[in-house]
Amino acid sequence: MDIIFKRKSITTIFGCLFALFLHKICFAEKICSVPSEPVTIKENNTADTLVVHINTTTKDVTLNLTENPGNAFDLRGSELIAKKGLDFETLSGPEELTVQIRCNKTGYRSIILTVIVRVVNINDNPPSFDKSEYTLDINELTPVNSSIALIEAIDDDSEVLYYSMEPTVNRYFRLETMYIPSILVNKILDYDVIQQVKLILYVQDTPLPSQLGELSFTASATIIVNIIDIDNRPPWFQPCTRVSSGNAKLCLSLGYKGRVNLTEKQDGALQLQPGPVYARDGDKSRNEEISYKIVRGNDDSIFQIDEKSGNISMLKPADIAGPISLLVLASQVLNRDQFATTSVTIDVMKKSRNAPKFEKDRYEGYVYSTSGPENMVLRDRTSNRPIRVRARDDDFASGINPDIRYEVQYSSYVNITTDGFILLKKAVRTDSFAVQLRAVDVTTGEAGTTTLSVIVVPLVGVQSPDEGYRAGDMALLGFVMAALLVLCLIVIGYLISRVKKGNPDAFKSEVSIFSSMLRDTGRSRSRRAELRERRLDAVQAARVRVIPRERQRHCSSCGLQTHTNHSHHSPAVQTRGKVNKHKVKSILAKERRKDDSHKTVWFKESEDSSDIEVEIIPDTIGLKPEEDMEKVEGDFVSPPPEDSEMELGELTMLNIQDLTSRETANSEGLNTERRDQ
Repeated sequence: MDIIFKRKSITTIFGCLFALFLHKICFAEKICSVPSEPVTIKENNTADTLVVHINTTTKDVTLNLTENPGNAFDLRGSELIAKKGLDFETLSGPEELTVQIRCNKTGYRSIILTVIVRVVNINDNPPSFDKSEYTLDINELTPVNSSIALIEAIDDDSEVLYYSMEPTVNRYFRLETMYIPSILVNKILDYDVIQQVKLILYVQDTPLPSQLGELSFTASATIIVNIIDIDNRPPWFQPCTRVSSGNAKLCLSLGYKGRVNLTEKQDGALQLQPGPVYARDGDKSRNEEISYKIVRGNDDSIFQIDEKSGNISMLKPADIAGPISLLVLASQVLNRDQFATTSVTIDVMKKSRNAPKFEKDRYEGYVYSTSGPENMVLRDRTSNRPIRVRARDDDFASGINPDIRYEVQYSSYVNITTDGFILLKKAVRTDSFAVQLRAVDVTTGEAGTTTLSVIVVPLVGVQSPDEGYRAGDMALLGFVMAALLVLCLIVIGYLISRVKKGNPDAFKSEVSIFSSMLRDTGRSRSRRAELRERRLDAVQAARVRVIPRERQRHCSSCGLQTHTNHSHHSPAVQTRGKVNKHKVKSILAKERRKDDSHKTVWFKESEDSSDIEVEIIPDTIGLKPEEDMEKVEGDFVSPPPEDSEMELGELTMLNIQDLTSRETANSEGLNTERRDQ
């Protein structure tokens, strides 16, 4: 029994001790605690920033830091604080920091509190490139969409970066995407067109475009792209014409031409047109060495070509006239696959015995000081005849070689036509100048030269102080004046003789007309119109009306009542206007005279039967007004054409003779008709 009692006592004692131990542990956990979740703090914080508050349920609790990463934290009472600013980018470990705190109290078992501090990264660093400038070398003709470089920037904040490139250079290059800065070829590059491209690459740590108020950092780098000229073109014969076929560039040559004499061997290099055989590398910057070779057309081995210079020379004379066509090959020395060919045509001709020769060794021409472009050079000072130069070729019987062409050498003032006339190219500002003229036989290449001296003279019509009238000019003027004087004397003498013979009144109008014509010889059309009116008045004055005063008798044969004037006195004569042709009847059956001045007598019955009017009607009646006017004017004076002046003597004699003959015929015709009545 004693043994059993002792065992129960021991068990009870141990149970009490264990219960007391558990009670102390539970009590320690309650007096010191921290949040179980991680605590966050932004980087670049200030010192003494509160990280977490430590909860205690009793007083006299002692707190100590047992683990302090980077010595960045400290305790301030029951608060865990950041002792300095934290930088996310400088953290050596993970982005979460573990801080441990020991909690002690007398009579209690110490405990360890663990605080997890998570440092939050903020955008506080700009992106950057390794270098501020990059240099790239790429070959021309690099295919489109080929990548030439990948240039990336770095950001300590480990943010996503966004790239862009200057838009103006997108003609040749572009970026693969805004996230991948791979530079791609956007267009075929040709070294002859562009040799270098400058690019600017931009990077930004926020999406494009940036939002308002958003903190954003950017950086840029310069990229120099040098285009390398590759060996992609064959040699080009010079001169040549450039053409394009897609991306390919070609240069086309028309070949070369030369001349040699039949059965003659020419020494040295042949003179070819447009120049010696020459080719250069089609790749401008490479300038590869070129070699030459005749590959066809030299069957008789008459010619040879220098492999390096391309000069063609003769090995022996040609014995057959006519053209010889050679095919010349030019190729690169280091790359025979790059080659080109051209033609060389050499005309074998019979030798010319005589070269073209000008008719004069020296010519002298003149131009006016006001002459301009396209004006001709004149042959002398006093005429407007152009000067003409000619070259003869004694190989032709006529001396005219149709293959001669004229050239002007060493002058910017004149040109020469194919016919040998000299034309100004611009106004001449000097007193004189000289040019050398050349006549070339295009078939043989032979030429002759001469010199032309051109003197600038004052404008025609401006008398120079040292020049006067020539003797020939004065003699011509005297002859004209003498002829006019003699003609005037003849006319005046003839008029005086006519006036002395008879009726001066009959010629008063003629003299008046003649005087008017002398005054109006050099005047305008308006003066001629006035003269025609005077002549018309004279025509109207020629119409007369006879009014008988005595007995009336009846004409049984004509059926008209007429008045016969038995008196020997002159009938009353008065002028009359236009004749009424509808009330006029002819009573004459006689044939007209051959004289055009004949006039017919008509009788008209008046409304008053006691009065019979007799009118003398000129033959112009019945014509149209225009014809009547011309007839009347023709009876007196036929005016000269408007655009010319009739000679004074011819006009005077015509007027006088015509008027005299007409007046005489009219008088005789009137007397005859009256006797017949």
